[in-house]
Amino acid sequence: MDFSLPADLVAYLAELDLFIEQEIKPLEAADDNIRFFDHRREWARTDFENGGLPRHEWEALLRKAKDLADAAGHLRFAVPKQYGGKNGSNLWMAVIREHFAAKGLGLHNDLQNEHSIVGNFPVATMLDRYGRDDQKAMIDGSIKGKYRITFGLTEPNHGSDATHMEARAVPATRDNVKGWIINGEKMWTTGMHVATHCALFARTSGNDGDARGITCFLVPATSHGVKIEEYMWTFNMPTDHPRVSFTDVFVPEDALFGEDGRGLSLAQCFVHQNRIRQAASSLGAAVYCINESVKYARERKPFGKALAENQAIQFPLVELATQAEMLRLLIRKTAWEMDKLTEEQIERTLSDRVSMCNYWANRLCCESADRAMQVHGGMGYSRHKPFEHIYRHHRRYRITEGSEEIQIRKVAGFLFGYMGPGKH
Repeated sequence: MDFSLPADLVAYLAELDLFIEQEIKPLEAADDNIRFFDHRREWARTDFENGGLPRHEWEALLRKAKDLADAAGHLRFAVPKQYGGKNGSNLWMAVIREHFAAKGLGLHNDLQNEHSIVGNFPVATMLDRYGRDDQKAMIDGSIKGKYRITFGLTEPNHGSDATHMEARAVPATRDNVKGWIINGEKMWTTGMHVATHCALFARTSGNDGDARGITCFLVPATSHGVKIEEYMWTFNMPTDHPRVSFTDVFVPEDALFGEDGRGLSLAQCFVHQNRIRQAASSLGAAVYCINESVKYARERKPFGKALAENQAIQFPLVELATQAEMLRLLIRKTAWEMDKLTEEQIERTLSDRVSMCNYWANRLCCESADRAMQVHGGMGYSRHKPFEHIYRHHRRYRITEGSEEIQIRKVAGFLFGYMGPGKH
């Protein structure tokens, strides 16, 4: 087997690097925009007097970078051609995201909020695969920023266990219009402060614990009964992660997104793509931390001797570098296999590998960032290096994204035979 990257992918990485140098770096350097990435980053990004939300200037800068990338034909790389994209594969996206994250913090790519000049648009994929024609018409607007669709799956009392969600939707008629009335609460509905819609999951039939019977609705964010209760302040600020209540919210029948009772198919479509790409980004961030540590250890000479000559410095970095090499092969092989399967086939036969990639990449990134802080000593502890930012972000992934215990549980399900082929 040939594990080398295809020549056209290598050429595209070079094209992206040139675009970053010519278009993105000058924007990053203008108007003191570097404040969003240097030691001032958390304060520059966060409006602490407004619930800890992202500052308008920060989000406007990200939008400007995306518009430049869209005009250059890069932003929609992974989007189908009929929506202006290039049908980019999971394999290519994994390589690109690792490549970007390995460059470190910058306007080209920021893992804290999934910003990138090569966009990750799992909601667009959901609209394309499961939406009606009028819903597919929202794809272009969702990429340009006209629409912002949040993901309303997680709940206060149930976390990653979506099958026991308490949100309910029941058929109803108002003013001679048939539809649904929805009641419930959702957590971590990222982006709700600028959302136009929420892809809200609620049980419409079946019993608690059933995979069937959960339905997705596109609920306008301004609907009567939708209320942002609080923004959850987090490890690394700003926050755009609120707890949202839905009280007697009425939506017409055309708010239905996908099939009644088959909403978890949409959720899996979202998380599979997100988690393999998140794994690639975590790997790239880990590689950045390892490379910066090796570079610093070779340059730094306390007591007249390079740190790199110390085996206590060498050996932990060797272990991390070895794990990174092995993980890269697993991520790329898994992404390559995903490109040949439907979402249902991925869930039945491959989701354990996606979980392996995801939880181990986040763990490796945390360990690499922690080691980088130790190698860099006092400067590693300071915010003048990005290691604490990387550590906190990927530690958050391990806690909140279902990418540690829940992902290991899924792997165990395949390993011990109560999940996997024939079990769905």
